[in-house]
Amino acid sequence: QVQLVESGGGLVQPGGSLRLSCKTSGAIFSFTAMGWYRQAPGKQRELVATIISNGLTNYGDFVKGRFRIAKEKDGNKWQLQMSNVALEDTADYYCWARGRGHGYWGQGTQVTVSS
Repeated sequence: QVQLVESGGGLVQPGGSLRLSCKTSGAIFSFTAMGWYRQAPGKQRELVATIISNGLTNYGDFVKGRFRIAKEKDGNKWQLQMSNVALEDTADYYCWARGRGHGYWGQGTQVTVSS
């Protein structure tokens, strides 16, 4: 079975940086798209960033150049480099991938931005 596991979440001060990683296992195929979503308490889950197999990226409107998504060549691991974080970035961050007609989700990692 396909599994996605996030890491790198934690406490960070406003204006600081954080790097999230997603590691996959169990896939016997290549993902066609992968990325990150987030969900804050009382809010809907929203797009943070996605990247497709050819490297094309897409970001949520709130990112405004602060975050960057990158993937390993084999497509089995990807990262979200977060910089200049703000209080409103506090949320559970989920890695996501799509392949062979199915979507896959990790269990989430908490990011808390606080002074």
